[in-house]
Amino acid sequence: MTPQKIIDYYRLQPHPEGGWYKETYKSNESISKHALPVRFNEDRQFSTAIFFLLEKGNFSAFHKIKSDECWHFYAGGRLLIYIIDEAGKLNTIKLGPNILNDEVCQFVVPANSWFASIPDADTEFSFVGCTVSPGFDFNDLELANGTLLSKEYPQHTNTILALCR
Repeated sequence: MTPQKIIDYYRLQPHPEGGWYKETYKSNESISKHALPVRFNEDRQFSTAIFFLLEKGNFSAFHKIKSDECWHFYAGGRLLIYIIDEAGKLNTIKLGPNILNDEVCQFVVPANSWFASIPDADTEFSFVGCTVSPGFDFNDLELANGTLLSKEYPQHTNTILALCR
């Protein structure tokens, strides 16, 4: 299995934050904006899901969304997910198949957290899935400005600047 074979087979498209994706699920039902937290200014689907692929040398840039995002590992090697929590602490999650070596097969990034991901140094590619609830909408995607984000979290400048476009 190669990244290009996965891209071709699933007809993945370039994602604005980096990597490749394809929406695989979008619920038929939606939640009224009046029933959602005030951070949402439009109705949202109950849930959405995508395939997501990152190959060696590529990364998903620091960004945040308004919903929780559950990551699922499918194939390839370990993916590092960097999350800056509300207290400013940088956490690194190892998403991968080796659960006996501190890797997890599933992890939820909390809503409104700044996060980025990159295949680990010895990983050729990571093929994962992301499930978002309330459902993802591109209007909710905020890509980080590396200069501004590193001013907010100067202790993480190197990581932030390495994972921003």
